[in-house]
Amino acid sequence: MVRTVLGCEVGRVTPEEFRQFGHRLVDWIADFRRDIDDLPVRSTVEPGWVRTTLAAAPPEKPESPEAILEDLSKVIVPGLSHFQHPRYFAFYPANASLASALGDMVSTGLGSIGLNWEAAPALTELEELTCDWMRELLGLDPAWKGAIHDTASTGTLVAALCARERASDYGLDRDGLREGPPLTMYSSEAAHSSVAKAILLAGIGRSNMRLVPVDSAYRLDPEALARAMAADKAAGRRPAAVIASIGATGAASVDPLAEIIEVARAHGAWVHVDAAMAGSAMILEECRVLWNGVEEADSVSLNAHKWIGTVFDCSLLYVRDTEHLVRVMSTDPSYLKTHRADDVTQYRNWGIPLGRRFRALKLWFHLRLDGAQAIRARLRRDLANAQWLAAQIEAADDWYLTAPPMLQTLCMRHEPGGRGSMASDARDAHTLRWTEAVNRSGRAYLTPTILDGAWSGRVSIGAEPTERTHVEALWRLMQDAATDAGRSS
Repeated sequence: MVRTVLGCEVGRVTPEEFRQFGHRLVDWIADFRRDIDDLPVRSTVEPGWVRTTLAAAPPEKPESPEAILEDLSKVIVPGLSHFQHPRYFAFYPANASLASALGDMVSTGLGSIGLNWEAAPALTELEELTCDWMRELLGLDPAWKGAIHDTASTGTLVAALCARERASDYGLDRDGLREGPPLTMYSSEAAHSSVAKAILLAGIGRSNMRLVPVDSAYRLDPEALARAMAADKAAGRRPAAVIASIGATGAASVDPLAEIIEVARAHGAWVHVDAAMAGSAMILEECRVLWNGVEEADSVSLNAHKWIGTVFDCSLLYVRDTEHLVRVMSTDPSYLKTHRADDVTQYRNWGIPLGRRFRALKLWFHLRLDGAQAIRARLRRDLANAQWLAAQIEAADDWYLTAPPMLQTLCMRHEPGGRGSMASDARDAHTLRWTEAVNRSGRAYLTPTILDGAWSGRVSIGAEPTERTHVEALWRLMQDAATDAGRSS
């Protein structure tokens, strides 16, 4: 890897050296995935350990592959919590199928950048194709057109910008938000934090953002939405957008989409559907009832890099009016003009960045190597495992669910004397003790959440290798941790 040029030693990995080290890296990754069950799920390192363990100064000369592999095994892996672990039940499923990892490797190896169609025709057209494949698998009609973004946070921001410009009659071409009535946007109190962030970054302003109350199932209340929108209109504001959640993060709650759309349409407001995690379930025909009315929405985002299992980052944003999207997002610098500008898709005009990675490759590899049938079977397995755990909790004397079970996410509490036997402060402290005991054990990883101002344990089932035996082991671990926490309180 070391060459001499003009009397100086320089390093550059040649294709042959890449081949040799690359084979070793593939073996290392395969061994890591094979043996991951032996690792603690949550990282046990202290803050600063990784940084102080690695070399402080950059290397002046090339280092050996052996040294890099040693650091990977002894420093990097211990410094990670393992989303691909069969006993990972935290946050949300964040699968990275090995099939899609191969596609990501090809994307990186090709090194293509999609500045425009001409720069990488295959990049553009494969993205069009895979978005259409996913649209068909999700049961959406052909009017929807998609693009791949990094995360649903970006997709929601793009949707908010489109809503802003429709409501302001393209204010970006004039004085922006300085003219006309103030615009308002709405989402539920239970919506993901990225929704509020998108509204604020779209320039709407915190005083014009409305977090609408939720019902007992943590779903946006359409009647409360109607009152809020009517009040804003009466006050001289203009309702611009409603962002509905299909699988809001805390309890995976599902907003009543058809009712929300009816309210929003009365005010001419844009409707964006944030289905970042739960949108994966829509490849199951039996789950599509959860987003009844979606065909009347304006935009939909979902993350293929969550439950579906394509390696991060691969988030899909679909819109019904691509002409509006392009008008809002387009730029046309002279250095990107080509002779094929009018009859091809220019994805730089479908989002915020100019350049884009060849993300479609990892989704294409995933769908081709695994197949939709196997992905559906895995999701149905996860749903069945969640139903099994919900039944155990409901049958236990000192346990209860704190939200209706939705898809593969469960929220629960434990009270040693039965429901209502503990004061709220004591119950919160007990919940945090037993959940932390589970995580500290290294044998499972889950995350607590706040519902109705109180802590609940939260289990998200859906890691690719998770089977019923792992869920059964989690349930035993939760019971033991809660019993021990009760004794110490």
